[in-house]
Amino acid sequence: MSFRTNGSPDPGAVPSMLDLVRLSSRTLFPPGGKELYRQIALLTDMQAGEEVLVAACGVGVTAQYFVQEFGVQGSGIDEDPHLIEKGEERVREAGLQGRLQLQQGSMGSLPYRDGVFDVVVAELGLTATVEPDQAVQELVRVTRPGGRIALAQLVWKAPVDPERRKILTSHLGARPVMLVELKRSLRAAGVENLHTEAWSDEKTAFRPQVKKPFPDFAELFSIPEKLAILRRAWRRWGWRGVRIVLTREREVHRLLTRERILGLDMVKGTRQVAAPDEDAPEPSEDEATSETLDEQTSSETSENQATSETSESQTTSESSDDQTTPETSDDEATRDLPLFRGGEGDGGR
Repeated sequence: MSFRTNGSPDPGAVPSMLDLVRLSSRTLFPPGGKELYRQIALLTDMQAGEEVLVAACGVGVTAQYFVQEFGVQGSGIDEDPHLIEKGEERVREAGLQGRLQLQQGSMGSLPYRDGVFDVVVAELGLTATVEPDQAVQELVRVTRPGGRIALAQLVWKAPVDPERRKILTSHLGARPVMLVELKRSLRAAGVENLHTEAWSDEKTAFRPQVKKPFPDFAELFSIPEKLAILRRAWRRWGWRGVRIVLTREREVHRLLTRERILGLDMVKGTRQVAAPDEDAPEPSEDEATSETLDEQTSSETSENQATSETSESQTTSESSDDQTTPETSDDEATRDLPLFRGGEGDGGR
């Protein structure tokens, strides 16, 4: 969906399937369900008191889950101000005002300082309006070095022509990506130790039943729920938007059930820790003085060793009976001797 500069929906826009699902009064986890987000919490080793951000959080269902189940300090951000308003009502009703903060903002320019979060989780809407590379770079920027990042994203499982991709992305409200491209973006942004899991292909211990990679509006809701959602959609987008989205719904249903061109994958990684020399603090005066004394002591020791070795060499040369060597001056005898053997060790300081 497109937005005006003030954050309100563009009146010419059409609601996506994700928009319609989020309008439900029922509490719904994103695709993958609670099992996926529990797995994310376990893989990222969420600990009580840690700062956790959920990007493209919608009404904050997963952020609230992390706060209540794992005791973290939660933050959520989404581009849709209506969803944030609805999410804040949920936060107040749950009494979590001091532990969970939601705000509206762009996924391409997160309103947070660098390195403030221990864990960052991205939901499906992350790349709906911004390029994947830009969104990934922002996620990494606000994660502390050594922090963990997890993305649950739709991925293409089969070739799709560009025009069809554009239409399908607009209708879903989420931009599917190629898994290899997503992993390349993460590595380029400084994320390592990547771990991936497919959450739409087969049964696992976490998924006793195979589910579709994206919510199917036709099967997810009862008829009364559909009517209630469409009424809310009409208030926001008018009859034109509702009519168009219902017309497209048949095509999406066929793609999700018959062609199976989409999958749901989870990718987890760790932000690289900067090399010690890059971010090392300036030494204090006491540390600098200590290092200077150490260097002077090392230098004097090396000079004494060199002088001793020079004397021994001269003595050996004078007392040799097996060969005759020409007399040399002191300068010539010591010209090639290593005066600072400790230099190699000092160089690695």
